[in-house]
Amino acid sequence: MTVGIIANPQKEGARIALDRLMGALSLRRIGTLLEREAAALCGVPGGMDGPDLAAASDVIAVLGGDGTMLNAVAKLGPTDKPVAGINIGTLGFLTSCTDDEVEVFADALLSGEYTTSRRTLLAAKVRSVDGSEKDFRALNEVVLARGQTGRLVSLSAFVDGDLLNSYRADGLIVATPTGSTAYSLSAGGPLISPAAAAFVITPICPHTLSQCSLVVGDHVTVELRPQNADEAPMLFTVDGRDCITIHHGDRIEVRKAAHVLNLLRLSGHSFYEAVRQKLNWRGG
Repeated sequence: MTVGIIANPQKEGARIALDRLMGALSLRRIGTLLEREAAALCGVPGGMDGPDLAAASDVIAVLGGDGTMLNAVAKLGPTDKPVAGINIGTLGFLTSCTDDEVEVFADALLSGEYTTSRRTLLAAKVRSVDGSEKDFRALNEVVLARGQTGRLVSLSAFVDGDLLNSYRADGLIVATPTGSTAYSLSAGGPLISPAAAAFVITPICPHTLSQCSLVVGDHVTVELRPQNADEAPMLFTVDGRDCITIHHGDRIEVRKAAHVLNLLRLSGHSFYEAVRQKLNWRGG
């Protein structure tokens, strides 16, 4: 078995966690490959690009946190290899274990005692008024929001060509079940189980309080459009990472991506455990 490793060099304790992970894998005679930033963190020359790392690895381990995992999805590109998040610190929504559990992680790889959770990805296409197109992929969400102005903006959302609503708000979020625990949740959206075949459309600070989130099936196409030329440009972001300017007349089409993320899960760690921990749920 070969494990490809991606690490966030900006995360405090990343070098120590990387050394511990590589040591645990080496003791079990599990081979390792390093992505470029992980190689640089170790002081090792070279390193691999994300797609090459995915192709050459049996499992990919991502050291950092949920943000590092979102960036790793973009780096790796489409892959069916299991991806394990190893959080430096407390357990995250997207991580399989913490950096204190690398021995457990290595043992699980050796024994095959792990599962994978199939996570839906979004495929977004920005069709500009000038005829150009740009494609993006998201694990959590895509967002169309106001730009530099502090005012509310007007935008419309369509589902399979039918008008859903015209919003006056700070923006609009289209999230996957995985992303329901992120920006959408903070904007008042519902929690959705990762296994649900759904998207959630959530307005950000809407002018009318009755404009709430809507859960739709993930077989639909959602289209977002700015409404007023004098309120443009707006900003379109993908997993809080890519950010492009959207002008009046541009359209954003969002649908389910053709591939999924296979998120590795260890025994004893689940989505529901993460929800209880991160949201501080307690029984009565």
